[in-house]
Amino acid sequence: MHVSGVDLAYLVAGVTLVLALIVPTLVQRVAISSPIVLLAIGLLLGLSPITDGMPLDMREHRAVIEHVTELAVLMALMGVGLAIDRPLRLRDAASLRTWSPTWRLLAIAMPLSVLGVAALGLVGGLSLPLAVLLGAALSPTDPVLASDVQVGGPDVEAGGDVPAEDAGPDEGGGHEERSEVRFALTSEAGLNDGLAFPFVYAALVLAAEGSGMSRLAEWVGFHLVLRVLVGVAVGVLVGFLLGKLYFRRKSELTRIAERGAPLLALAALLTSYGAAEVLQGYGFLAVFACAMTLRAAERNHPHHRNMHDMIARLELLLTLLALLYLGIALGHGLLGELTWWGAAIGLALVFVIRPLAGWVALSAWPRPAAEPGGLTRAERGAVAFFGVRGIGSIFYLAYAVGVLQTTVEAWLWATVAFTIVLSVVVHGVLATPVMRRIEAQEEARR
Repeated sequence: MHVSGVDLAYLVAGVTLVLALIVPTLVQRVAISSPIVLLAIGLLLGLSPITDGMPLDMREHRAVIEHVTELAVLMALMGVGLAIDRPLRLRDAASLRTWSPTWRLLAIAMPLSVLGVAALGLVGGLSLPLAVLLGAALSPTDPVLASDVQVGGPDVEAGGDVPAEDAGPDEGGGHEERSEVRFALTSEAGLNDGLAFPFVYAALVLAAEGSGMSRLAEWVGFHLVLRVLVGVAVGVLVGFLLGKLYFRRKSELTRIAERGAPLLALAALLTSYGAAEVLQGYGFLAVFACAMTLRAAERNHPHHRNMHDMIARLELLLTLLALLYLGIALGHGLLGELTWWGAAIGLALVFVIRPLAGWVALSAWPRPAAEPGGLTRAERGAVAFFGVRGIGSIFYLAYAVGVLQTTVEAWLWATVAFTIVLSVVVHGVLATPVMRRIEAQEEARR
């Protein structure tokens, strides 16, 4: 009897839905993350004959992988933006200072990570464009897989609109939001997925023909500055308009938020992303900015929890699907092209490059730990270490290799997949005990 790959895909989708219901509950009380379980299940399926007819070649099905992972990251960015309780007022210096760890991780740790991975790629024999591409693909921390070290959903009862400097111990967010470690990792993951795009385009620009100065001007002026500004501006505008429409208008027709319409979050996601991409901005940044602005429109409205919960369910489904697929692909030989140098790059990123870059970024003229946005020495170490790599890296690689034609594509896939698996396992095992210890220290200081 012949079983088609499409039929098997339906089976995997069904299994994914079942797992989406039971896995988070099963692993809730143990020091192991859902992604580890899903990868292990996928690997077992991949080693079994059940999945022999599935389309598992990453190169052949690159476009499908690109769009599925793109949707997963978009859902995660919208969820993260809605979950952050701490206000961000761009014209308020005090508010900006409470986000100090975020700016440091984005401006210092992320470029250093790109440079570190790219340098190892060059030593291993990659061309400059491919080395930069590998560094860019592995640069963003992942909002999809880092839930164990991030804030939970929006705390709409705690008076989240209170400025962080003025907030008492029971104001400005729940326990998870008051954790500076969780806040730093969450806000970083929300922004650096969009900011990885300029580095990806740096690789594409390096591979293009033309003079060095003209390519540099194109990258700095268009890809690094203009597209970032357009993405953020579009997200803020869409979030502001939707917030006005759904939260502040008196018309019964437009106050859909009061009747609990969580599809508002999906509408905001699609509108901001589509508008930013049409206007040549970075859609990932637009979605995060839109979510933050929508949350600020009426910060403590209970509808934010409804929106976040719906987005979280969609995110979970897409994440589990991607992880199962990755695990099955591993069982079918995805790491067959992995070399010792590719494995060394992954190990170096997880254990050396990211922790060192994060430590440098957070330790230079640090903000006092007693102030909002300040971190103790132990907290700086935790933030520096927990730079989870995941679904975003798969998206960026799939996106870029669709443009760049290379003979080492299989090696790139194997290296990125190895790094993701390593990060999921290492960070997933350590997240629960480390965060318990850090948060116990935070409670003791209060």
